[in-house]
Amino acid sequence: MDNPVLSVTELLRSVRDTLERRFPLLWVRGELSNLSRAPSGHWYFTLKDGGAQVDCVMFRSRAATLDWEPREGMQVEARALVTLYEPRGRFQLTVEGLRRGGMGPLFERFLRLKEKLGAEGLFDADLKRGLPEHPRAIGVLTSRAAAALRDVLTTLARRNPAIPVIVYPIPVQGAGAAERIAAMLKRAGARAECDVLLLVRGGGSIEDLWEFNEEAVARAIRACPIPVVVGVGHETDFTIADFAADYRAPTPTAAAEIASPASAALLARVAECARCVSREMRRRLAYAAQSADGWSRRLVHPAERLRSHQDQVRQLSARLGFAFLQRLKDCAAALAGLQGSLRSLDPTAVLERGYSITMDARGDVLRDAARVREGETVRTRLARGSLESEVKKRENP
Repeated sequence: MDNPVLSVTELLRSVRDTLERRFPLLWVRGELSNLSRAPSGHWYFTLKDGGAQVDCVMFRSRAATLDWEPREGMQVEARALVTLYEPRGRFQLTVEGLRRGGMGPLFERFLRLKEKLGAEGLFDADLKRGLPEHPRAIGVLTSRAAAALRDVLTTLARRNPAIPVIVYPIPVQGAGAAERIAAMLKRAGARAECDVLLLVRGGGSIEDLWEFNEEAVARAIRACPIPVVVGVGHETDFTIADFAADYRAPTPTAAAEIASPASAALLARVAECARCVSREMRRRLAYAAQSADGWSRRLVHPAERLRSHQDQVRQLSARLGFAFLQRLKDCAAALAGLQGSLRSLDPTAVLERGYSITMDARGDVLRDAARVREGETVRTRLARGSLESEVKKRENP
């Protein structure tokens, strides 16, 4: 009863003072895990090895002095003060400085697998499939109890509630989870119910996310006939599944936004298309009206067209009559010319001028006196009448 009764605060403060006196600033080596950056700029993380782990805090003023970027899985050496966080009664290290100390075994395993699969071409960009612009249905692979599922469903419902969502439940961590994830990817691909699949889970340490670093999951993603979007952890978290995916989203919510077209954007696009169609129809109607005006100006009443044709017929008839008369005159003149020529060649016209034609007994015209003999009868044709005579004497030229 002589021992004083301490309050919780007094006890923890005494323990803290004892720790800080017993362990001044010292270097501690371990693997970084559960690294997070608070909005205040302070860093919170865990240092661990194969047998134990300890929570750590590095305040903003100290974190700002680093000229390199700490990442999950890195092996580091921390210059730290051993202390106790009284409000929570939690043992922790207050880190004053941090330097690289090599990579942890999990991170080294991650890099080896990444290098192996990359060398096989599993991460090649030309293998990546484009996401459907208007998916008929979206599949979500995650745990039914995961907060990531609620975030994804809320985002999909907000962006486009008309798209059906099918949930394929899987474990997202723990022994055997990788094989079950791969099996569900194969099953979803075989069922072909969706146009895109979302493989998602929330953030966590490298151990929590390790099932997404397994080779079986990466190969199942590439073997799946449906495009796969992977949204695992936070923006700074990278897994082998991210590299194998057709599209990597920084978070589950971002995966849902990437895969689903926003209904508001679709409605705006439809409205714009309607405006374009309306403008095009107005333009075509205006062109048609102008064309109709042009044709109407060219349109003539049938009676007017008949009158025009009658005028043309009268004009053509007049021209035809004139041409006919002119043709008759030309023919008459030609005929007169021919008659003149005939008259000039007509033998009777020569006879009218006092000439005659003498023919032998056979009726052949005589042109040479040598062709008849004395005493032969010849016939002479005059302009009017003819004479028959006997040759008494013949004189040769």
